[in-house]
Amino acid sequence: MTIFLILAPYGVYTFLMFMTSAMVAVFAGSVICLATIAIDVARGRSVKVLAAGSAILFAGIGLYLAFFDPTLSPLAVKLSVDIGIFVISLGSMLARRPFTLQYGIENVPAETAAMPGFLTANYMITAAWTVAALLMMAANIVLLYFPGLPVWSGLAVAFAARNSAIYFTKWYPEYRQIKYGAPAGALPEAK
Repeated sequence: MTIFLILAPYGVYTFLMFMTSAMVAVFAGSVICLATIAIDVARGRSVKVLAAGSAILFAGIGLYLAFFDPTLSPLAVKLSVDIGIFVISLGSMLARRPFTLQYGIENVPAETAAMPGFLTANYMITAAWTVAALLMMAANIVLLYFPGLPVWSGLAVAFAARNSAIYFTKWYPEYRQIKYGAPAGALPEAK
């Protein structure tokens, strides 16, 4: 369930990019981010850097589209979102608080979160998401500079990158448990 809530804004945004204007898609993504923040707050959990950063990112792009350049291409909007997610993800690691750490701490026993390898595992998982965002950025840049390429090629890269990061998020804690004997569930389950 946790991974669903984390990815819901991006799923809604991506779906709406095919059905409606980019402005509607990014504002909807922002609203879904705010809803996930409200759910966390209602459950007594912390406001997540990824959710808050994404809400600001989507709203900022939406405001740019509304007030400055409503003709910005959908590909440029997608690239802007990917750059923003990359900056949030990489920035969280540079700030020494990988964004997955907040989710992990709330989903494991305190003794697991206190283990030295817990932080390392979160850096690795956040790095996987950072690489996924980088690959999606690269795919959109290639499509911008080579407009003759089929749009599905960018979608295939995004799908593969995102699904690989989801798989890694589920697999890596299990791998650490087997290799180092760390308790299972170091991060939220990807269902």
